[in-house]
Formats: sequence, structure tokens, C-alpha cells
Amino acid sequence: MPFLPVRDTDVHYEAEGQGPGLVLVHGTGGDADKVFGNVVHHFSATRTVVRPNFSGSGQTTDDGSELTVDLITDQVAAVTRQAVRGPVDLLGFSLGAVVAAAVAATHPELVRRLILVGGWAHSTAPRDRFYFETWRKLLDTDRELFKRFSTLTGFGPATLNAFGHQGLAHSLADEWPPPGIGRQIDLGAKVDIRDLLPKITAPTLVIGLAGDNMIPVDGSRQLHAAIPGSRLVEIEDEGHMDWFADPTRLIDLTRAFIDAPDATV
Repeated sequence: MPFLPVRDTDVHYEAEGQGPGLVLVHGTGGDADKVFGNVVHHFSATRTVVRPNFSGSGQTTDDGSELTVDLITDQVAAVTRQAVRGPVDLLGFSLGAVVAAAVAATHPELVRRLILVGGWAHSTAPRDRFYFETWRKLLDTDRELFKRFSTLTGFGPATLNAFGHQGLAHSLADEWPPPGIGRQIDLGAKVDIRDLLPKITAPTLVIGLAGDNMIPVDGSRQLHAAIPGSRLVEIEDEGHMDWFADPTRLIDLTRAFIDAPDATV
């Protein structure tokens, strides 16, 4: 169970498999297992899959202070250097996509190819600020309502119906969310990496989730517009976390992108 000290934090990460590095960065309220536990085995036969838990998640510990994109970027970059020989293919989901983009911009030597899933460039728009403020208020006042709101905005209608009444009831009994999620929500509310995006030089695939009510697909379109030479693929009717239930499409897109010859990316 590896840990790495980074800027007064002790970062826990998972690493398994063999071959070139594939680093997977989770989002708000997630961790290495909850977000990527069901996809690791699809890559570990030919890749060394590294999954860091940034501050507020998993067994990573710190002093409890306010989180910044710079801090989490340093955590992910340090784990990448420690765990696998680079450059690596780097995939980030949600807040993890924000961080992955920042890593690619500030540590270009570390990143061979970049995949951004359900990400966004900034939280300054009224709707985004209102969403994060509402999310945080629910967390602070009523955790069951917080979980209901997160489920309703995180998954699409078809996925929610597939869970069934019993599955949805079971989700309310789960121990989630983790204690550090409030700090991650606060960070999400003040994201603005627009100045970093034009600095990204790695070939980049942006995967937009067209049915996303948590982080609307316009966030992925903003990333695509700002990252030179990037490619955008939108998955129709896909909610923010629908791929947790069925990651097939995400796995296929990722594999095709990271395995493609350089001339075809």
C-alpha cells in the first residue's frame, strides 16, 4: 500500500499491472477504487495502471486546509514520477479532468496522451456557481438530501430506472460521502484553468457526456475549444456517472486513443 509525501500531505495510491503508464485521476467524492475499480483489469495486462487518491479521498492525509488545483496537480505529478516510468497516458474524470489538464499544462514531459472525461474549464458561470453552492449547503444541512441530489444529478434517467427502487434505497444506506468531500466541492466552485489550457501540448481526447446534469457537456466543449489540436467525442444521453454502471464506451474510446499510432491521433 504505497504512500508518498507531497507538500505536507501523505498521498496514497494504487499501482498494478505492467507496461507503459496509465494514470487515472478520480473526481469529487470519489477515490481510486470507487471510480476506477471496475476498469483497471481492462488495462492492467498491458499497462501499469496508477490511481492516486488526492486530498480529501481514500487514505491520503493532510492538514485539512483549503484545497487548490496547484496542490492536487503536484500530488498527481509526484505520484506519477514515483510509480511509473514516464511519459504516461493520463485520464482524469470530473474534478480529476481539471487536475489532469493542469498536470499536462505544467508538466508536459510527464504526459504522452491526455483524456479528459466530464470535465470543465471554469466555474465562474452563474449556473455552475449556483450548483456548487447548493451542493455544499445540502452537505452541511441534510446528508440524505445531499445524497439524493447527487444521485439525481449524477446519473441519467435510464440508469436511475435500471437501479430500481431497491437499488436507489440501497444507495442511501451507503457510507458515502467521505469526510473530505466538502473541501473538494469548495475547490470545484472556484476552478478556473482557462489560462493553462492553451499550454497543453499532448494529444488530447475530450469526452463529453451529453446527458450530464452535474457538469453540463458545455464544460467539455470549452476544454476542446481551448486545447490546441484536441478532439471532442460526445456520448449521447450519458449522465455524469452513468459509466460507473457500464464503462464499456469509455474503455473503448480510451483504448482506441492510447493505442493508436502517433500519426493517427
